[in-house]
Amino acid sequence: MALRLPAERSRWAALGLLALVLALLYFVGLHWWWTAPQLALRAELAELRDQELRLRMHAAQAPLIQQKLAEVQAFEAGNPGFLPEATVELATAGLVQRLETVVQQVSPTRERCQLTGRTPSAARTQERYPRVVVQVRLRCGMEEFVAVLHALESGRPELFIDNLAVLSRRSLLAQGGAATSALDISFDLYGYLHARQTGGQR
Repeated sequence: MALRLPAERSRWAALGLLALVLALLYFVGLHWWWTAPQLALRAELAELRDQELRLRMHAAQAPLIQQKLAEVQAFEAGNPGFLPEATVELATAGLVQRLETVVQQVSPTRERCQLTGRTPSAARTQERYPRVVVQVRLRCGMEEFVAVLHALESGRPELFIDNLAVLSRRSLLAQGGAATSALDISFDLYGYLHARQTGGQR
């Protein structure tokens, strides 16, 4: 009996050593050269399936997105806030004509309000929608000036005033030629074109 115990222990020790060697061989050989690449490939395939699912979902939403885009474009096309002309040059001419019409309506005989300057000007900053600018000089009474501003800013298409400067001076701009206080006014008058209406812009 005393002789069998060491033999059994040796056998179990040998089996344990064999199992350890096999485990080492698996991790060194089979795991790193076969199992690990297979696991990485499986993870990559799962990621590709997720990407395909996201692309399918986006593709399914494409008609809805196109419909919304068409609605936005239709709204912009019918928006009365934009200048109706097709180019910056035409829009500038239209802006000057509207300015002259407003001043003529406020002071038909030019006794109380005169348009002394209207110069096209390039926009100083680039914006999403092209800005059409005219530098304006007026000589008006206060009441007429307020009427001109109201007519320009409340009409359609929408126009805006910037860089406003007002000087008061004695003038013969009055009925009967009597000297009175008039306003020497300068400002930038501008509006916007649709982004696609830039054929004449440089």
